[in-house]
Amino acid sequence: MKIAFQMDPIGDVDITADSSFRLAEEAQARGHELFFYSPDHLAYQEGRITALGHDLRVQRVQGDHAQLGHAREVDLAEFDVVWLRQDPPFDMHYITSTHLLDRLGPDTLVVNDPFWVRNYPEKLLVLDFPDLTPPTSIARDLTTIRAFKEKHGDIILKPLYGNGGAGVFRLDVNDRNLSSLYELFTGFSREPLIVQKFLPAVSKGDKRVILVDGDPVGAINRVPAEGETRSNMHVGGRPEKIGLTDRDREICAAIGPLLKEKGQIFVGIDVIGDYLTEINVTSPTGIQELERFDGVNIAARIWEVIEARAG
Repeated sequence: MKIAFQMDPIGDVDITADSSFRLAEEAQARGHELFFYSPDHLAYQEGRITALGHDLRVQRVQGDHAQLGHAREVDLAEFDVVWLRQDPPFDMHYITSTHLLDRLGPDTLVVNDPFWVRNYPEKLLVLDFPDLTPPTSIARDLTTIRAFKEKHGDIILKPLYGNGGAGVFRLDVNDRNLSSLYELFTGFSREPLIVQKFLPAVSKGDKRVILVDGDPVGAINRVPAEGETRSNMHVGGRPEKIGLTDRDREICAAIGPLLKEKGQIFVGIDVIGDYLTEINVTSPTGIQELERFDGVNIAARIWEVIEARAG
């Protein structure tokens, strides 16, 4: 098949951790042709969805891992699969990308389905499952956020469309910085904030569970660094081997059918203790760590699903 990857610059990725690189590597091993372009070079041109990019070959040699051909413009309708793998933030640039990719015909499979990526951003889809999530509020006004903190005491405050642990703050019962943080966030962004009750179980790790076509295939545990609340690997979280609990499987059984129905083939959910905190559909990570810990080729499982659908 002809496969296009819409992602951030591939020359900058860490080949030992990046899920997009692993997906490209597996696709190449299965005989598929690869093409790379950045989101800035996606365009609508008089009825066609085009991209300016490069034919791509990958190899597991850091620094020489992506061999790019000469720049050329392609019609994405001529591709069998387009991967939507750019990282958030989930801003209007990102949303516009999903609208353009929506216009590709039925002969091109976009993974994950861009219509539902747009309508199911990570911190909003969990609202469909209130019985699985910690107490949560989404608001722009300080009065609502302050009332939530007065009720729950120890909270997590973060931007609604952030990623990678950026801008995540814990405010415990003695903290006096809520007003200052509110002024900081609202001073440069018109987006609402999300607040959740702090879960002490995060000290034991924030579990990333990988689902493929709605089914759980494994998990890794991300343990915060000493003195850190955030467990994201971008900010020093340590990945550890871990299995799936009965509660994890219960959560996956509740959300999996919806993910499968809406074309969300590769999803990573975040579980702290017994609670679901995020459903990551935009550009989930974790398959390389899971492969190292469990010896399971998750990239191959993902491609088996895609090949069956695109075939």
